[in-house]
Amino acid sequence: MATAAIPNEGRLGDLRALINADAAELSARLRAQQMRDFPPAAQKTIRRFSPSEAAKLIGIHEGYLRQLVAEGKGPPPQSNNRRTYSVEDIEALRIDLDRSGKGTRRYVPHRKGDEALQIISVMNFKGGSGKTTTAAHLAQFLALRGYRVLAIDLDPQASLSTLFGHQPELDVGDDETLYGAIRYDEDRREMAEIVRSTYIPNLHLVPGQLELMEFEHETPKVLMERRGQDSLFFSRIGEALGQVSHAYDVVVIDCPPQLGFLTLSALCAATAVLITVHPQMLDVMSMSQFLNMTGGLLDVVADAGGATQYDWMRYLVTRYEPSDGPQTTMVGLMRSIFGSRVLTHPMLKSTAIADAGLTKQTLYEVERQQFTRGTYDRAIEALDLVNGEVEGLVRQVWRRP
Repeated sequence: MATAAIPNEGRLGDLRALINADAAELSARLRAQQMRDFPPAAQKTIRRFSPSEAAKLIGIHEGYLRQLVAEGKGPPPQSNNRRTYSVEDIEALRIDLDRSGKGTRRYVPHRKGDEALQIISVMNFKGGSGKTTTAAHLAQFLALRGYRVLAIDLDPQASLSTLFGHQPELDVGDDETLYGAIRYDEDRREMAEIVRSTYIPNLHLVPGQLELMEFEHETPKVLMERRGQDSLFFSRIGEALGQVSHAYDVVVIDCPPQLGFLTLSALCAATAVLITVHPQMLDVMSMSQFLNMTGGLLDVVADAGGATQYDWMRYLVTRYEPSDGPQTTMVGLMRSIFGSRVLTHPMLKSTAIADAGLTKQTLYEVERQQFTRGTYDRAIEALDLVNGEVEGLVRQVWRRP
């Protein structure tokens, strides 16, 4: 029985030309779509926050916030006679409370004294585990809470950069990613030169794009050709971060979904590791392979003098549906194996997060009115619980109450 020819397939030997043509056409169409939806001249902003949200971010009761407003602090009411707060308003109130010196409470949570910079590598071997979504929301949450945060997009696909309003094809040039600060030749740049500010005052970004793959290609050559002449690959990210460590409290690294030289270097720079996992059998099996491979490679790195000491490592269950029986069983299996290393709070699967991502936004950026109240509230509550638990781990390392 004859089969119908598939249109535009051409001869089998033309596969390379077909892939190149498809790549060029898709890239052009996506760029045109980006230009329509988010033109280069546009600037991302973050929404204003309600009094209850502002009070929660500062760490005070809403009644106390009303008292501060009565004393003439905070923004004036808006046109509809309701008072909302910008991130700048929240930060100003936080600083004012800290300067007032009432009690022993610290409202500006910057690290002091012997409190070490916290470097959290968010990772998983398998794509689709919610890694980038987790890294983006964690970085924003900590910045909104008053910590000085540096987010690093280490994934050549640069999804984190896109969420933060930096289009890799248009906005990120050569040596403007972390590669510029960790490359092996004389063109290496200072870390401070590639850090960018964002629309959240306490949050800075090192964007990503495809040039990060150069590190994967160059490292084997360096290992073979210049033994002992340069710092080994696994120490380079840590050395780069050392140049700007005084300016930040927390670094959040969105690692690529592969176990290459970039990921290993991020692991060696990290003080903590957060592994995202979707509670499905195939994802957990993939994570098992990832853990086996990572353990073996870290043994090699340790033998070569690399750092493998961490303050904490946790597994975060993502895209969790409590009503799904097999998922609940899988979460139970993980807790029976890893115990307290599985975060208490999972990140629920939510259409609110997925829909926000369609417009390159996080849940902290979108307006609540865009969703049904229950959908938004459930998602933001789950996010805050997860991120609050990670914040608690950071504060525990610093021995703070």
